[in-house]
Amino acid sequence: MHATQMPTHDDPLDVETFARPEQQRRYTAAMHRIAAERRTGDPVRVYVSAAPKTTTHANWQRWLKHITEELPDGVELLHYSSAFEGQPYAWDTLVGQLDGLVVIGRPKRLGSRVHVLGPVARLELRSMVAQKPVLLFTHNLGLIPVVDCKSQVMAPPEAPRLKLIAPKRWSRDSATLQAALDALRPADDNGQRPEAHRDTADHLAAPFAVRSAVS
Repeated sequence: MHATQMPTHDDPLDVETFARPEQQRRYTAAMHRIAAERRTGDPVRVYVSAAPKTTTHANWQRWLKHITEELPDGVELLHYSSAFEGQPYAWDTLVGQLDGLVVIGRPKRLGSRVHVLGPVARLELRSMVAQKPVLLFTHNLGLIPVVDCKSQVMAPPEAPRLKLIAPKRWSRDSATLQAALDALRPADDNGQRPEAHRDTADHLAAPFAVRSAVS
């Protein structure tokens, strides 16, 4: 597991993760428990949360393809249009049927590690971050567990947004990412899943806490 390292050259983003080692341990243990409890034939559904401007972008389908390729085979990808099919937005009804969430924010600039989520995406994230794997999609780094990001609530108070900052030295070999992907992997025909860690129960109090509050 990649331990949090002290930033260098006075760059607060120059770390592998913003999560503390204890947060990483709790997160991976919770992910292993989710994976171990999945049964053969259980569908795995992941919702992609994106602003209307993103879903109408010329690269939207390419981004969905990229996300699909990064997730385990067999995962069903949903988004606003496919999930609600012209019906009224009913997140509270849908969320209980989801196994994970991928959020796409607005990058500060091309290639930036700073991504801003709108008010709706922030609420969708809040409803799942303490229960299921939630991943930030970045165009240059791919999927990053939100637990590894630094978060900051932004104005306006009546409809707050959320800033997520990816660590500068993020590694795709991160134990948190591998654990999150395992939690989203459908069980094979023999029902083979990774065994849950023995200490999982001790780590469920706040397994997905991020460095800054998302409330």
